[in-house]
Amino acid sequence: MKALGVIGYSGSGKTTLLCALIPLLRAAGFRIAVVKSTHHDVDWDTPGKDSYRLREVGAETVMLQGPKRWFTTCLAPEQVTLESILDSLPAPADLLLIEGNKGLPISKIEVHRPALQKPLLAAEDHRIIAVASDAILPAHCAVLDLNAPESIAQFIHHWIHEEP
Repeated sequence: MKALGVIGYSGSGKTTLLCALIPLLRAAGFRIAVVKSTHHDVDWDTPGKDSYRLREVGAETVMLQGPKRWFTTCLAPEQVTLESILDSLPAPADLLLIEGNKGLPISKIEVHRPALQKPLLAAEDHRIIAVASDAILPAHCAVLDLNAPESIAQFIHHWIHEEP
């Protein structure tokens, strides 16, 4: 499985881009897994529900299984690594897209909007293979039109087949 980060500052459009890319990549035959990283503590469970109570009394992993979906909650490792993420995925995929988590040592696409007045991350991170932007930028890597998700999906498709 290939792993590709999608990084950028808050409000740059990372999730919007992923929502446009995923159907295009699936249409090209790729099975997609996504990890959305956050700096905030998250809890998808509801206090008082059985699944919440089971976790509160000490279960390290609890799966809430329904007829169409299931949700698993588990303790995160002290240090999140690509390996710990891959080990936690419940289903096989061809491509793992990780939104956020800039520090992971993987190839990345940066989503950059100059209007946010934030620095270009690609200037400091050699693992950024492309910048998706709504402006023309000087960069050491490919600069892709943020408003043309088809061309970004094509770039990813080529990257998947070229990357060892």
